[in-house]
Amino acid sequence: MANNEQVQPLEKKVALVTGGTRGIGAAIAETLALLGSKVVICGRDKSELARRANRIKSNGGSCEAMPCDLSDLGQIDRLAADIMHQHGGVDILINNAGVGGFGGPLHTLSPEEWDRILNTNLRAVYYCIRAFAPMMIEKGGGDIINISSLAGKNALPNGAAYSASKWGLNGLTYSVAEELRQYNIRVAVVCPGSVNTELSPHEGKKVERMLQPEDVAHAVEMLVTRHPRSFVSELLIRPTRKP
Repeated sequence: MANNEQVQPLEKKVALVTGGTRGIGAAIAETLALLGSKVVICGRDKSELARRANRIKSNGGSCEAMPCDLSDLGQIDRLAADIMHQHGGVDILINNAGVGGFGGPLHTLSPEEWDRILNTNLRAVYYCIRAFAPMMIEKGGGDIINISSLAGKNALPNGAAYSASKWGLNGLTYSVAEELRQYNIRVAVVCPGSVNTELSPHEGKKVERMLQPEDVAHAVEMLVTRHPRSFVSELLIRPTRKP
């Protein structure tokens, strides 16, 4: 539980975590809240958003739930307007929301499934950076962290669309980092291996050896609490022992 008598490293910071109701996003939201940040979580499930926000607040953190379909540019623009009105903008943007897609070879994939994966994993990140980077520029700096995957570094048979979305996310991150560093905005990408969440199948793996959501949250904590003079542009995370 956060010690309210001690100055926290992210005190007075506002953080937005997309897909913050479960898995990696929930772990990141809880970690940022315990570091003193005012956390906003967004997603489509209102009941899950409320449940997660209440849990974070019960542990001593500050958290607000704002429903948003990240595939809808209009909803993201409204989310940005609400956050600007209520909190004066954001200091930390965690682009975490994502969907899996491991159903078979690419030539059997429907166009609708391709759009679902790419729109959530890549287009929504563009939407969010478009909406929130100007706020950071106005505030004089910030952190943008995109949660990618080692599937954006390596071949992934039977998951080509997912892999393409993460390769694209990595390239987007590298380029945006160069665009925004002049404004004191640090842009980084985190690429975990298989994490013990509902996103991907775990057949044949020892779950206790897999990465856990808290491992990714710990990496994010390191990124957003670094000395302001420097930033880590990319983190690849693997389990100590192969699962």
